[in-house]
Amino acid sequence: MMLVEILIAGFGGQGIISTGQLLAYAGMRAGLHVAWIPSYGPEMRGGTANCGVTLSDTEIGSPLVTEPGVLIAMNQPSFDKYAGTVVPRGVILYNSSLAKDSHGRRDVLMVGVDANRIAEELGNVQVAANVVLGAYLGLSGVISVSAAVEALEDVLPPHRHRLIPANRAALERGAAFGVSCREGGSAVG
Repeated sequence: MMLVEILIAGFGGQGIISTGQLLAYAGMRAGLHVAWIPSYGPEMRGGTANCGVTLSDTEIGSPLVTEPGVLIAMNQPSFDKYAGTVVPRGVILYNSSLAKDSHGRRDVLMVGVDANRIAEELGNVQVAANVVLGAYLGLSGVISVSAAVEALEDVLPPHRHRLIPANRAALERGAAFGVSCREGGSAVG
């Protein structure tokens, strides 16, 4: 049985909610059961926004992400707030452009992704969250990158489809990094 609870967190405006929605749609495209719960409100103005995504090959009992196996932290406040919630043998992927491993956990796999730098190289810093999502997909193999790329049309409204190439490039660059971590001996716990 496969069940993964993923928490994605960062500042409002970093694309946290849409990245979670992208993961959820990609999961559906991959034939998985999916739950997605965004948390937004005043966070849209710069506070910490987050969303939980649950992926499973069987029905999901509760959509709440209470014991995340994976954390994607896009900034230091999110890393500090949520790193302690990840279950032992879980994975913490963090945007090393804006955060550092300040928790010192040794019972989880820590993966720093220089997401802002990569996104800037791609010409659009707004795709940084999808760089880290791509890294998770490449590292874990839980969903193919192609399913995520296909889901971009589902998530982005038609007037934003011009951003699909930048988001595709972000997912692919991140995935290549994630695969290199996996091949270098890292394993998803």
